[in-house]
Amino acid sequence: MKKKLFTLLPAALAAGLAGSAFAQEAATVAAEAATVAAVHKGDVAWIMTATLLVLMMALPGLALFYGGMVRSKNMLSVLMQVTVVFSLNAVLWLFYGYSLAFTEGNALIGSFDKLFLSGVGIDSLADTFTDGVKLPEFAFIAFQATFAGITGALIVGAFAERMKFSAVLIFSVIWFTLCYLPICHMVWGPGGYLLEDGALDFAGGTVVHINAGIAGLVGAYMVGRRIGFGRESMAPHSLTLTMVGASLLWVGWFGFNAGSNLEATAGAALAFINTLAATAAAVLAWSIGEALFKGKPSMLGAASGAVAGLVAITPACGSVGPIGAVVIGLLSGFVCLWGVNGLKRMLGADDALDVFGVHGVGGILGAVLTGVFTAPGLGGTGGEDFSIAGQVWIQTWSVIVTVVWSAVVAFVAYKIADLLVGLRVPEDEEREGLDITAHGESAYRP
Repeated sequence: MKKKLFTLLPAALAAGLAGSAFAQEAATVAAEAATVAAVHKGDVAWIMTATLLVLMMALPGLALFYGGMVRSKNMLSVLMQVTVVFSLNAVLWLFYGYSLAFTEGNALIGSFDKLFLSGVGIDSLADTFTDGVKLPEFAFIAFQATFAGITGALIVGAFAERMKFSAVLIFSVIWFTLCYLPICHMVWGPGGYLLEDGALDFAGGTVVHINAGIAGLVGAYMVGRRIGFGRESMAPHSLTLTMVGASLLWVGWFGFNAGSNLEATAGAALAFINTLAATAAAVLAWSIGEALFKGKPSMLGAASGAVAGLVAITPACGSVGPIGAVVIGLLSGFVCLWGVNGLKRMLGADDALDVFGVHGVGGILGAVLTGVFTAPGLGGTGGEDFSIAGQVWIQTWSVIVTVVWSAVVAFVAYKIADLLVGLRVPEDEEREGLDITAHGESAYRP
């Protein structure tokens, strides 16, 4: 019996070793599979938090920022336009926007592969900037939906107080479909033209701010000036609400910029500190500029300076250093102050809430300066072979493409809305105020 046992022992040992080797190989394969599709709870929690912060930027942040700057008789109309346009774009994003922006198609637009979120389920994953690290696709879709929503809502400030609500919605659908989605795909989508060209836009300088700023400027021209513009007082009715709105925008913008890192890593921390630094610098610059050229710094100016700094750092926040962010913020404060005063007079457009002067001008400045301060010698994250001149040209070209595309599509969208329902409310309704005439409500009791 002992002899038989010793005879069988080597065979059993060999089988055990073989089994152990198989188990190790299986464990290695499983580990590699886990690496290929790793989803970290911290990243998921961060991207959902960032999504909520961007939502807060629009509602109530942008709504109150804009609402406080119009006359009291138009307060609710602005709140309504921001709320409904944001919601409209978010729904369209789920129907077809996400598919056209973030699936593989061609250099200009994606495909209909994920129309109505076809094929997307609870186990679907989306890429991050790190190989092998993923996010639940639903979380990524929701995050990007807030970007689509707030971009359309930004535009309404340019034609505030005089455009028909129905025309606003018609314009928004056309512009979202033919302008936002192609630009989004070109800059961020797989195989996108500007992405492949090397354009840097971390969180939406071109996609969001230049895009909206140009559409707003075109709208200001096509809708025309408000009755009494330049002759009657059109001062903001509540700078308190505007300040509250600007503050919510600043806080929410950390989700906008740092959330665009898609992971809770040092990259998010870089975007976070840059968002803080540039905005603070822009507030100081705008206030100093007003004190020098107007004699007194204003609360409206400080709030506008904050938004200018936020806009300018958006494309650069993930690739420049904090000191570079401060410089971008300082320059944006001074340049956007000129944009809403000197440049606005030169253009002659009644851009009611300075959508172009802040978002258009600030976005262009930030996009170009991204090509400068990404240089490693200036504290940026560019590689050793980084060329400031080369990158500035790439950034400038991305600006030109966005400006031309947005302007043409916006013109067409306004024209279609004008043909269908007319762009502007009648004169008597404009004088009475859109709150009552368009929505049957009043923001304040008599």
